[in-house]
Amino acid sequence: MSRRTALLGGAGLATAAGGLATPAIAQRAPIRLGGLTTLEGPFATGGQDAYRCVQMELERINSTVGGRRIEFIRESSNAQADVALARARKLIEQDNVDIILGPLSGAEGIALRDYSRTLTGRTIVNGSSGAADTTLRNPSPNFFRFSTDGTQWMAGLGNHVFRNMNIREVAVAAGDYAFPYAQVFGFNIEYCRAGGRVQHYWAPLGTTDFSAQIAQINRSNAGAIVVVHGGTDGLAFMTQYAQSGGNKPLIAGSIMADQTMLSARGPHRRVMVGMISAGPIADVIDDPTWREFVERYRRRWLNEGGFQSPSIHGVNYTTNLYGILHALREVDGDLSNNQQAFQRALANARITAPTGAAVRLDHNRQAISDIFLNRIEERDGRAQVVAFARAQQINQTLGTPEAQFLALGAPSRDNPGCVPAAS
Repeated sequence: MSRRTALLGGAGLATAAGGLATPAIAQRAPIRLGGLTTLEGPFATGGQDAYRCVQMELERINSTVGGRRIEFIRESSNAQADVALARARKLIEQDNVDIILGPLSGAEGIALRDYSRTLTGRTIVNGSSGAADTTLRNPSPNFFRFSTDGTQWMAGLGNHVFRNMNIREVAVAAGDYAFPYAQVFGFNIEYCRAGGRVQHYWAPLGTTDFSAQIAQINRSNAGAIVVVHGGTDGLAFMTQYAQSGGNKPLIAGSIMADQTMLSARGPHRRVMVGMISAGPIADVIDDPTWREFVERYRRRWLNEGGFQSPSIHGVNYTTNLYGILHALREVDGDLSNNQQAFQRALANARITAPTGAAVRLDHNRQAISDIFLNRIEERDGRAQVVAFARAQQINQTLGTPEAQFLALGAPSRDNPGCVPAAS
């Protein structure tokens, strides 16, 4: 079932011609912001946190920007592209929203990218979806992404595993859909170029039994396992790996090393301590902007179902919301002329993410920002993701010239990015 909520805030006063103060809100219609995230299916926990963070930031500004009230209309998907598309159409055609913030998952993002191309005078700004091709290939002028993508999130990890951990062969256990393809591609480009060897084990989204794969991996020569699942799939894999007695070092995809995993009870938590990962956030980042954001999140949500630290999805939705709010301030809430000025303001925006990272967009309207290398450690009596290195201003092609990067082909299970070192 879809879910819909409007968050209404106050507004300032404007002076009428007769000198009497009248509410500006009465003179300017509200901005209708549609939210789309996954509240059903394997990523429901992350989707709930996305809406927590969005609500917290709208409350902070009293749901008002550029002198206009924001009405936030929520919709829910289930990580399936066709469902996300149907819910996005409902937001545009029935709820008459001006802007959509979302979606969460990779295939959903590509579907909404394509849908945005059919729209006039409406804008879609990404939520947390991380498929590379959403913006890298055939981008839409109506789709903007202030969060980095799944390939960017793995920057530095492959080199760290090969050069610093001295691991020469890994088993990659990953979901068989767009987002994990991007993550595996980003890891493999570095790892294989450095000389590493990779075995791939793919599983469809929604898999619950990984026992056969895990048995194969445990018998293999792999020196470590790179786990690129998330949500309930990631929890199932890690639980079954712990129960199998596996003892290979674990490397994590970005949505594995996250409070949506660490907050769940079970044997998986034992094997996750010490796990290395990369991504756009960590629980512990030495940055005052991040510390302030986490403190506000805890005050607002810790006693109402929130985590000890915001999830990756919550932070990504917030970063994209910041882009929307910045552009609305720049144009004083003006969405006329098919939102042309608003979209120019989006394209030119310079914002700071909740992590303290600077964010700007490239020519494809894709974020350039910072990526963290992380380790899960026991701190203050609980497992936390701790950043130990930070790569600044990583672009979508990982520093490779765009034409050369595009020539590698789109990430897929048949093109996982294992490019050997040049001879």
